[in-house]
Amino acid sequence: MQTILGAGGVIGNYLAKELPAFTDEIRLVSRNPKKVNDNDQLVSANLLIESEVDEAVLGSSIVYLTVGLPYSKKIWKEQWPILMQNVIAACKKHNAKLVFFDNIYMYGPSSNPLTEESPFNPLSVKGVVRTEIVNMLQKEIDNGELTALIARAPEFYGPPKTLSIINAMVFDNIKKDKKLQLAISDKNLRTLIYTPDAGKATALLGNTIDAYNQTWHLPCITDPITGKEIVNLSSRYYGKELKYTVLKKWMIQLFGLFNPYGKEMVEMLYQFEQDYIFDSSKFKKRFPDFSITSYENGIKQIVEEMKDNSSH
Repeated sequence: MQTILGAGGVIGNYLAKELPAFTDEIRLVSRNPKKVNDNDQLVSANLLIESEVDEAVLGSSIVYLTVGLPYSKKIWKEQWPILMQNVIAACKKHNAKLVFFDNIYMYGPSSNPLTEESPFNPLSVKGVVRTEIVNMLQKEIDNGELTALIARAPEFYGPPKTLSIINAMVFDNIKKDKKLQLAISDKNLRTLIYTPDAGKATALLGNTIDAYNQTWHLPCITDPITGKEIVNLSSRYYGKELKYTVLKKWMIQLFGLFNPYGKEMVEMLYQFEQDYIFDSSKFKKRFPDFSITSYENGIKQIVEEMKDNSSH
């Protein structure tokens, strides 16, 4: 049995689509789980309640933690440590391997490119929380108490329902026929991961014995991309020139006074004030046959899917 805790989110769904290549026993766990594959087993659980996590993990050989908590400093500080402790305890009790789907907030502003060896230097409250829960997990690995791996991803981009700043400011605005927005600069280089690739790579790592007890940067295209290039590619595949505006830091700070998401975004703006490049060469070396979606193909698929949906 392979179990996804936090099923129903974009990564959980893509992961669930990939797992039948490895197992025909898949359990999806969330407050209100819905089937992705016909044979999925559904378990409703609140991961903040230890007994419910214990029951959800029972009988699992591999557990994937792909939870996306609401984008709130307060909620992250209160809930992530409890949730991680519950999951660790259940995996240890039931002798299940754990795959933690992680982000890059613990790195803070850092020398480029970011690798698995980059020091933790969190600049944000959310980054401090991520550091705490990763250290909690790493301690169990180092003590030999738990077999686990960390699958770390940079900012997402992907088909509709992908939650990310790029999707919200660029692709969602294309869909709404509104002017596109970029944060801070249209010239800084960034590494993004295509969400279907993230799900596929996480499934592969979870089913690779020698991948455990280490951290992996999930696979991304080697050459990073600028905001201007994202808009240009979107324009090409949309079939018309898309206009955009660059939101300066003070504009986003002002927006944050009136909008909860904008307020939460302010502490993460350091990622947009410099080139922010993510290195996944370790994964590419271990899995040389893994096909990574190019920015051209990824953006083409996003825009064409939006066009198809709007024409129905």
